Amino acid sequence: MLTEALLIALLAGIAGIDMYNGLTHIHRPIVTGVIVGLILGDLRTGLITGGMLELVWMGMVPLAGAQPPNVVIGGIIGVSFAILTGQDPKVAIGIAVPFAVAAQAGITLLFTVFSPVMHKADKYAEEANLKGIDMINYLGITILFVSYFIVAFLPIYFGADAARAAVEMLPQKFIAGLSVAGGMMPAVGFALLLKIMFKKEYIGFLIIGFVLVAYLELPILAVALIGTSIALYDFFKNQSNDSTPDNNNEEVVADGI
Repeated sequence: MLTEALLIALLAGIAGIDMYNGLTHIHRPIVTGVIVGLILGDLRTGLITGGMLELVWMGMVPLAGAQPPNVVIGGIIGVSFAILTGQDPKVAIGIAVPFAVAAQAGITLLFTVFSPVMHKADKYAEEANLKGIDMINYLGITILFVSYFIVAFLPIYFGADAARAAVEMLPQKFIAGLSVAGGMMPAVGFALLLKIMFKKEYIGFLIIGFVLVAYLELPILAVALIGTSIALYDFFKNQSNDSTPDNNNEEVVADGI
């Protein structure tokens, strides 16, 4: 288990850096879930659980000092828990969210403690000390990597057997409750995303999607393909309008006004 825990912790460290510095989106649960599944030898569970956790955190991204529940720790711990304990992915979501909230508090504290270093960076900038600025940047990345590495390693290495034993001791009703709560979380994630990007112009598309799923009972993939088609049509239509020359603007420029 040591090798697996080290690999997962290494993944957590890299993903933690990517969330703030790399921005390649390898930190998303849909990606980390697959990698954790490969490490622990259960790709199917990793993919399913990662996909469900992606729905939970789809609209949550860190913006400056505003830190949402940590998607890296929540995703990795949730997928690892589902595989190591053999529980339903919905149960794993109920476990992942508390870990994510705890990691959120830890990252906020880490950023707060590190904030005085920014004054040192300002001084280096005034002095044009590029090496000093580079040192501060590398220091921040290193601290971030080590923090994620430790937070992911400890529960996986020391808590795997304990977590499995604890789950076996829990009442079935409690497990069922976690499953219900976990099943609700993707809906909450979508609601948060909809609250951010909802506009009155999109109400029609929301109603169409609801009718397709609730009344026509189309599968999610079919609805997603219909939505993609509408988005592509709108994109190419707007692109065509933007490329159309505006004769009025040309006349204004020609007149020098």
